[in-house]
Amino acid sequence: MPKIFRQRGAAVTPAVSGPARLDRRTKLLASRLQPGDVAIIDHADIDRVAGDMLVDAGAAAVVNVAPCVSGRYPNGGPLRIVEAGIPLLDRADPAVFERIQEGDKVVVEGDCLLVDGEVVCEGVLLKRDAVLTQMEDARGSIGTELREFAANTLVYVEREAELTFAPLDAPELKADFAGRHALVVVRGHDYREDLRALKAYIREYQPVLVAVDGGADALLDNGFTPDVIIGDFDSVSERALGVGADLVHHVHPDGRGPGREELEAWGVDYVEFVVEGTSEDAAMLMAYELRATLIVAVGTHATMVEFLDKGRGGMASTFLTRMRLGPVLVDAKGVSQLYEGRVRRSDIALLIASGLLVMLVILLAADTLHTFVDAVWLTLRDLF
Repeated sequence: MPKIFRQRGAAVTPAVSGPARLDRRTKLLASRLQPGDVAIIDHADIDRVAGDMLVDAGAAAVVNVAPCVSGRYPNGGPLRIVEAGIPLLDRADPAVFERIQEGDKVVVEGDCLLVDGEVVCEGVLLKRDAVLTQMEDARGSIGTELREFAANTLVYVEREAELTFAPLDAPELKADFAGRHALVVVRGHDYREDLRALKAYIREYQPVLVAVDGGADALLDNGFTPDVIIGDFDSVSERALGVGADLVHHVHPDGRGPGREELEAWGVDYVEFVVEGTSEDAAMLMAYELRATLIVAVGTHATMVEFLDKGRGGMASTFLTRMRLGPVLVDAKGVSQLYEGRVRRSDIALLIASGLLVMLVILLAADTLHTFVDAVWLTLRDLF
């Protein structure tokens, strides 16, 4: 029987136990989290994608040493976690990273984290109503964040505008983009729903499938094989690396290229694409430079909250990338709502005619039809 914790006479909350997994980067932690583990993170304003990753990994509980909702903007990650029934301990003591080792058996009981029955740290156990209240309060900060976003974008434009709109040296790939659609897949907001909605579109148009890091596994999980994988390869599985896709390492103009050591350690062939911005920006710009006629974005950032989830440091380049691509870039949700598998009137007529023909053949071959025809013939002969 699980322990029971009673908080200020409120509803009964069952204790949850499991092995501790610690990492200050939620994305890295989620990639090695096993069902039943207790995730210990340092993630201010848990975004919706990170929340979904923790839920999908099967976390038994989440302990965050940072504020889950700081009030800066209404981030959706904490709500995803608590609505999945996962206890979420907010603003825990940061010393927990020194007091607990990877794999220690821990217990989340109410507002406390325990090891061997002793309280290691305390926090605030978030409930759904509290998260909703915090998110509602945070909506009032959107105006401030929008002003900061605009100021950051102007600074970025002044510093990087020439680079942003200058011709790019696109890599040589096996995948041929010229005259074709390109589907850029990021394992971000609603990517599963978007991919399911686009299955008919993908089968009919056969776009070049461009995966940004973990987007490669998202495609594979939905029965599609990526043609190109681009990014810093921090969340790409060995399964995805072995499908024969073009591997493109995103490198910044100042020489920064996170993930280069991993690629070299794997011993795989890859090319580099030098461009400023995020990896999803690089994927779109690469498809554009390789003359794709339409770029469909899956799981990328589209709304103000999604931009804020990314963080202001990565928003300005994304904003300018969309300005550069213009009407060539469309969001997957728009495509899924406008596109339906094309069914022509002639196809419908042919289907109906085929059905009628089958029914006629069956009737002609049936004994009952022969008996009916004989009866009619005999009746007519008797009448005359």
